[in-house]
Amino acid sequence: MSYPGYPPYGQPPPQQGGYYQQQPPPQQYNAPPPAHGYQQPPQGYGQPPPPQQYGAPPQQPYGAPSPQPYGAPPPAQPYGTAPPPGPPPGQYYPPPQQGAYGAPPPPQQPYGAQPGYGQPPPQQPYGQPPYGGQQAYGQPPPQQYPPYGQHYPPTPPSAGYGPPQIIAWNGDEEARGLRSAMKGFGTDEKALTRILATKDPLQINTMRDAYTRLHRRDLVADIQSETSSWFEAGLVALARGPLLNDVHQLREAMSGVGTKEKALNDVLLGRSNADINAIKGEYHRVFHRRLEDDVRGELSMKTERHFMIVLQAQRAEDSAPIVKAEIDRDADDLYTATEGKVGTDEMKVCSILSTRNDNQLRAIAYEYQKKYARNLEDVIRREFSGHMEDALLFQLRNAVDKYMHQATLLEDAMAGAGTKDYLLISRVVRFHWDRNHMANVRGAYEKRYHRNLASRIKGETSGDYERLMLACIGERV
Repeated sequence: MSYPGYPPYGQPPPQQGGYYQQQPPPQQYNAPPPAHGYQQPPQGYGQPPPPQQYGAPPQQPYGAPSPQPYGAPPPAQPYGTAPPPGPPPGQYYPPPQQGAYGAPPPPQQPYGAQPGYGQPPPQQPYGQPPYGGQQAYGQPPPQQYPPYGQHYPPTPPSAGYGPPQIIAWNGDEEARGLRSAMKGFGTDEKALTRILATKDPLQINTMRDAYTRLHRRDLVADIQSETSSWFEAGLVALARGPLLNDVHQLREAMSGVGTKEKALNDVLLGRSNADINAIKGEYHRVFHRRLEDDVRGELSMKTERHFMIVLQAQRAEDSAPIVKAEIDRDADDLYTATEGKVGTDEMKVCSILSTRNDNQLRAIAYEYQKKYARNLEDVIRREFSGHMEDALLFQLRNAVDKYMHQATLLEDAMAGAGTKDYLLISRVVRFHWDRNHMANVRGAYEKRYHRNLASRIKGETSGDYERLMLACIGERV
């Protein structure tokens, strides 16, 4: 997770000619990537810092640079200069080696490199309008909304949310293995776990199609008939793949008495426009119903309007840059809508948090605290309540530190009396589709709670259900 063009939260504001205008040199062709080491994640808003461990260096004062990882040479950089190339903020552990699990992610455009055709435009200097040129004296600043960031290349869909793809992998052998594990007397639960928990979204789709082609049977239906309880729920979530499982979770969250608001938050908030559009299309294909209509029927008043903004899929694309003038305006608008008036303009806050990308939201939170000496998360807690408060905090925390936020979601599913198995399964399965992502979530969990995620899951689950969850987070079972 990176935040191009903006300092990490907690660092002092830049000086002229400093962080925003000096750029690290672009990476040379065929040069090795920068080393990925442990990097201190940004402090969660409103959360106290973790207790100091024995032998750990003392906490740094506000504005001081973060302590360096063990064994790393200290940076000898003057105040205001650009940081050296390294892992993006929020990265906790180096990503594991990519193997047969899935294709590696496309190479990132080096910061400051000249983009080619179809690439996002280069970052503008601090405070400049997005397309260069001097603004005429007395003219109002250019408006970006609606929609915010409309001129930039769209964010591609997540793996499993795009159009069907043919991959260089044959799932026939795994399809036969799944059938053998469920055929005849008894079920080989370990084989089901081993096969299903180690595939990426594209392999799952290929394997599910191969199962139908070879055996003239439905994989999900066979799993439901041969297994039971939470082990069945986890296997079904894996066999459906990320997109199909999302739409089934949405339907289950809105069926029957009451609404599972946390399921709606998990599936819909913080998603790219491409993912939201894919979810809406798949929901209509599977259930022959419009997702907007069903959500509108389950929510009410301003919470309903909040989720209608989300379902419009009008977020700024990830390629949209951070423009200082717009960030300042959004921070001022949030103050005016909350602390700066009697009452709260809920829809102004919902609109900003639902239509800005993660980099912009993180910059807004930084500027708000710097300008008004108050934590934006604390403001939301004081001004909102109920489901709307939970949804807004979800969006803000997801933008500030995605890995830490998801680590807290896992703990939330296990904390308190009894385990919220429905949430634990859905969140573990959702995070497991990308091994690099899961490795960072595990690192954030250990940093926040000072214990291993695997040991925490072992204490809350048992039997085949336990082995499946451990396999999904990357443990050998």
